[in-house]
Amino acid sequence: MHEAKSRLSALVKAVEENDEVVVICRNGKEVAEIIRRRPGPAKPVRRLVPDPALCVTFAPGYDPTEPASEDEWPEECR
Repeated sequence: MHEAKSRLSALVKAVEENDEVVVICRNGKEVAEIIRRRPGPAKPVRRLVPDPALCVTFAPGYDPTEPASEDEWPEECR
């Protein structure tokens, strides 16, 4: 682990240039692996457009920030 920390730049360079796989061990046990990342296919960009049919319009005079009165609450919530 200590050697990997002190030689990280060289290890990454070996992975990049030579396609090497570097295995890092702690106390003789493998704990991590540095491998070259292969770029995958580009994800398609989804351009979402609002649907005007889903537009919310409130009734005239309705204020959605106004608290509900007692008679607007269902019976089971009182």
